[in-house]
Amino acid sequence: MGTVDPITVEVLRGAMETVAFEMATHVSLAAVTPILNQSNERNASIIDSKGRLAALSVGIPQFMLASRGPVRFALEFYDESEFREGDIFVGNDPYHGGGHLPDWNVFAPVIVDGKLLLIASIQCHHGDTGGQTPGGYCVDAIDVWAEGLRVPTMKIMEEGKERKDVMYMLQANNRLPAHTADVRAQMGAAMLGAKRLKALAEEYGSETIQAAVDYSIDLTTRKVKESIKEWPDGVYEGQAFVHQDTVGNRDIKVHCVATIKGDDLSFDFSGSDRRQNLSTNGTIGNTEGMILSQFCTMIEPSIPKNEGLFQSFEMIIPKGTCINPEDNRPVSAGTHHPGVEVSEAICLALSQAIPERAQAQTYKVAIPVVIYGSHPETQEFFVDHSVDTTSNCASASAKADGWGSTPTAFGNLVLATSEINESLLPHRQLGREMMIDTGGAGRYRGQPGSRYIKEVTAMCQVYTWVLGEKACAPGLAGGCDGSTNRLFLRVGSDAEYEVKHTAFYVAHQPGEKIMVEFASGAGWGDAYDRPPEEVVEDVLDELVSVEGAKKDYGVVVTGDLEALKMSYDKEGTIKLREQMRKERAERGPEDAPFDWNATSVADYFARVLPEKLGPDATMAGDFRGIFAYDISGEQSAQFTITIGEGEWSISDGVSDKAVFSISMADTDFLKLMNSEITGQDAFMEGKLKFDGDVSQAMKLQSLFF
Repeated sequence: MGTVDPITVEVLRGAMETVAFEMATHVSLAAVTPILNQSNERNASIIDSKGRLAALSVGIPQFMLASRGPVRFALEFYDESEFREGDIFVGNDPYHGGGHLPDWNVFAPVIVDGKLLLIASIQCHHGDTGGQTPGGYCVDAIDVWAEGLRVPTMKIMEEGKERKDVMYMLQANNRLPAHTADVRAQMGAAMLGAKRLKALAEEYGSETIQAAVDYSIDLTTRKVKESIKEWPDGVYEGQAFVHQDTVGNRDIKVHCVATIKGDDLSFDFSGSDRRQNLSTNGTIGNTEGMILSQFCTMIEPSIPKNEGLFQSFEMIIPKGTCINPEDNRPVSAGTHHPGVEVSEAICLALSQAIPERAQAQTYKVAIPVVIYGSHPETQEFFVDHSVDTTSNCASASAKADGWGSTPTAFGNLVLATSEINESLLPHRQLGREMMIDTGGAGRYRGQPGSRYIKEVTAMCQVYTWVLGEKACAPGLAGGCDGSTNRLFLRVGSDAEYEVKHTAFYVAHQPGEKIMVEFASGAGWGDAYDRPPEEVVEDVLDELVSVEGAKKDYGVVVTGDLEALKMSYDKEGTIKLREQMRKERAERGPEDAPFDWNATSVADYFARVLPEKLGPDATMAGDFRGIFAYDISGEQSAQFTITIGEGEWSISDGVSDKAVFSISMADTDFLKLMNSEITGQDAFMEGKLKFDGDVSQAMKLQSLFF
């Protein structure tokens, strides 16, 4: 192995990062679809022959930091002799290193003197996966196969010749005509990266390149551990929740225990949710990326981002949890949730040790509003992922207000241009604005929420998943939470309604509108410590109203807003803040999160089931009717549940009018309700019995699976 000096190391690291950036830029220029050529959802990375991350481009850190997974699988699957000059590989399988099926990884080997030296990899999000639902997000999938085509790894180009069979197979399993064009854009980027890296190796020598990669990785490991050593020793816990998934499972928990001892750090997620009926899970690759991207915002930013990050601390992510699920569980929404809850849990844990470095890297949009149909002008199938109308919550930090419409860890993902999107897709964008009095209050204020209004100009279907019941971004160091998401469909028609949970394929007619109000970022620090002058500036900028300044910040604003002459009552503000601090102290801390584990059969029906259904039966979805429970054993009980439009009731006994009933022993019932066994296993083992219309029972599976 060769030796190398620090200056050469930095020159080569900069060169490889430039190659990665050039690859990502190539995709933006060559791709056809807006999600790539406008919103930049692409990430390039350089991997060495050992499967180690050597360099990254600018992109989306959460995904880039996990991009080595598909390449690692290929290195395990193929013999090194099968990596040849001119080869290009493709893969998207979330259970073979990927994040979710829409993220296609295309990579090319760099062969020098007959040996594999580096791999140029480009990851891109594609608009369809060929699953049961157009658009790649399947809100009612029961497994990963329902979500689309799985490709663990295969060659798409062999020694410089494109494989027509593979390309034809990819297009045959995708609804969008532009799919293979975007794949070819990735192939071009991978070829470009391999060409540039080979030229670099020919100039410096392969031994020098490998030595530089080793040096840079060791440097990162050492620098990260130096940062950790400055943090106070201790055991810190944080937990975050997905408030409900697409089938009604409530409060899906991601629990993190961060342990710091000297320069050692571990993140243990053993306490995370283990329910097996969840409609959304995060793969191990996605989870590792979320951990690392959150962690990187809490250390010195100049530290090189490479494999040294993975070597610097321990990640304990048990199999069977919602963030490392058993094989073949649905994961299409996992890059969002419970993905960002991983970041949130880490942030909440470490905020107890280093609050000045804590800013949760969350983007709780659930999934984008997906619109699909036949374009009236071209008659071609289209999918609109709302890349022109999707915003995220950027929270405040210890030194700055939340800014923009996305957290740092979402990188350079940007809103697509309205005019270009309107020329490609049948809609008109009527509104795009920030909303007043929505940013989480604090010494530093969270980014305001934003409102988008889109009018469809063709018949189409809409589906999405909304996280709107509770605040989406947690306040830190005494700051206030951000606001919630809200979504309104068929706006302007007699059928207008607000989506409280999940929208399953809602038909829209031309002229009907979709209105989304995206959540705001959270505040950092005590809102009553925010300088009144800054609050007045927020009022002038119409980010905070005069009433909001008084209610949220305790600032008595005076003057004329229309004349842009505003000030504040100093004495009145001091008195008001003293009073508000006193009232806050008297209220005490907020209530603890709801405990979903039932202690008995009676506890389930008295406490847990009502919470699952919600006061207006929202979680029952489109089920209307009567069903019953027949529980045997020492805790025997019989109950009948009647669900109507926006209401429900419970009564003793098993009604003969029930469309179906469920029979179980009490001990098995509690294990099922507390996620100690799965509904499928209980049914197959004869512990769970149905009587009646099973198709109706499946509509309420989240209540008993």
